[in-house]
Amino acid sequence: MVQFERIVPAVVAALCLTAGVAVSGTLADVKTKGFVQAGVNGELFGFGKPDEKGVWKGLDVDAARAVAAAIFGDAEKVKYTPLTAKTRFTALQSGEIDVLTRNATQTLGRDTDLGLDFVQVNYYDGQGFLVPNKLGVKNAKALDGASVCVLPGTTTEQNVADYFRQNKLKMNPVVIENNAELAKAFFAGRCDCLTSDASQLAGIRAVAPNPADYSILPEIISKEPLAPAVRHGDNQWKDIVNYAVLAMIEAEELGITSKNIDEMMTSTNPVVQRFLGVTPGNGKALGLDEKWAYNIVKQVGNYSESFERNVGVSTPLMLKRGLNALWNQGGLMYSPPFK
Repeated sequence: MVQFERIVPAVVAALCLTAGVAVSGTLADVKTKGFVQAGVNGELFGFGKPDEKGVWKGLDVDAARAVAAAIFGDAEKVKYTPLTAKTRFTALQSGEIDVLTRNATQTLGRDTDLGLDFVQVNYYDGQGFLVPNKLGVKNAKALDGASVCVLPGTTTEQNVADYFRQNKLKMNPVVIENNAELAKAFFAGRCDCLTSDASQLAGIRAVAPNPADYSILPEIISKEPLAPAVRHGDNQWKDIVNYAVLAMIEAEELGITSKNIDEMMTSTNPVVQRFLGVTPGNGKALGLDEKWAYNIVKQVGNYSESFERNVGVSTPLMLKRGLNALWNQGGLMYSPPFK
């Protein structure tokens, strides 16, 4: 979901200077304070939300944990800052957080205007529609005249307006700024359907009073590559966050899991040896311990483990891998060589 917040680079620089944040040196700052400060959703089941015991869980949470494991050898050295769609980018620009792992879509405008850099996509998504089954709606083109719950100031709002206009359909937008309140309004019957990223719709449906009463329509009306983001200008920090996410993808392709990783340390495969730090070099290149990738997989898991644990078919979200499968299994998840 894309927030229309365009801030010129000069303003971004001013924000960073005001907060006392150096353009570079995030790794040193993180090491000094002893933890990674991650911006997360806080309300999205499967991606970023504390459980009933207060333990943070989710696919985006695992991305932050992977960064901490790479730096400290301890995936728990993370503090989480819940952020709304409106505050997420400002929090990163100002230095309130070190990394944004909050279902944020990479776009040209954000890359160029906000002073941010996106790293490897950790979930390929698209905008869809959630409807109550009692309406009997089977496809989006049957929503003519519907009232639609939507967050304001986002390309979700623009996308749905474009879709209805393009298909010569009428809609009545119900605009509510807070995700939680938007979901409440939908479940209370204030609108006929709710539109957002399909993954977010699955998370909302999972916490419905009766999830089986709701369906996500088959149409996907946009591309939403969701990825962690960092401040522009600190290349080392970007490399660390980028390769922390990629390490989980590479581990899956190599068949390395949190359960077999110690056995894999004895592998004679030179690719595995380099990846796990048995053959040194990758750690030094990033400014990290040579066991950085080992620590990620051992403590967080590979991408498949994280996906299935948080959002997969055996979870309330019941999401299939789809585009998020490995490249050699029909998906888009593809890691460059670790050498």
